Amino acid sequence: MTTGTRHLISLDDLSAPALADIVGRGAELARRAANGAGVEGPSLAGKVVGVYFRKTSTRTRIAFSSGALRLGAGIIGYGPNDLQLETGESTEDTGRVFSTMLDVLVARTAGDPAEMRAWAGQSRMAVVNAMSAEEHPTQALADLTTLTLQFGSVDGVRMVYVGEGNNTAVALALGLARFRDVKLELRTPAGYGVPSAVLEHARATAAGGTVIDERHDLDDLPQDVDVVYTTRWQTTGSSKPDPDWRRVFAPFQVTAELMDARPKAVFMHDLPAHRGEEVTGAVLDGQASIAFGQAENKLHSAMAVLEWCTGAY
Repeated sequence: MTTGTRHLISLDDLSAPALADIVGRGAELARRAANGAGVEGPSLAGKVVGVYFRKTSTRTRIAFSSGALRLGAGIIGYGPNDLQLETGESTEDTGRVFSTMLDVLVARTAGDPAEMRAWAGQSRMAVVNAMSAEEHPTQALADLTTLTLQFGSVDGVRMVYVGEGNNTAVALALGLARFRDVKLELRTPAGYGVPSAVLEHARATAAGGTVIDERHDLDDLPQDVDVVYTTRWQTTGSSKPDPDWRRVFAPFQVTAELMDARPKAVFMHDLPAHRGEEVTGAVLDGQASIAFGQAENKLHSAMAVLEWCTGAY
């Protein structure tokens, strides 16, 4: 078993150098793949990665499964009803068993991250948060990798985020705060913003020159931006108490008109997308969209995370 393993529960747990290492490695693996070089060798040979998803997933589950295989690891996949948790075993006991047989556990609970932190209370098995209700850290790492590939560096990037202040928005705010001279403008519907404690923390820890703002309208939306980012309005595992929520969200759709007014900007989306809701098909499939390249970068970023967590890189 691996000793001295490292967990990834929240981006806030990572030092600035660790974050830079993971993002840089993800970008390096993406460049190697683009050049047909592939990985240097089976850096995870002999390791076993558990992939446990209680909620639906396409990109994240495939990225970590495929990434583990490409790095030489074996994988064991678990669905939401596969474990003895369904018959009453405690999550603590389940985690204890995981840690005796796995080198890495990649888990999506879409619930309280405290459960994953409990599983991470040992040093034999690395635990990776593949999405909790509060934060989606591996999505942000893929996004930061994409920004690095697109612009050469995350430093100085100007982004407008339009839509719900969900776990993707939380991870973006925490991740972008670590880079210099970044401008993140969050435009979220009233009552659906990024939690105030997260905003305050991101601002308090922001690197030099970085500014993070949030408003609940689309008035005076910046035009000189590098990126327009949105996510779907119904996040996995969540529901909205207001039955009229679609009316509140409707003005926050990313349209061709919004993008045309920002001709220098690329469009990003964490996918899956619901065409005609948060984004029109013309934008998602348009020339400015890098959403599907962004999705592909989840593979390279996932491999970087697995290597970092096992000490292979």
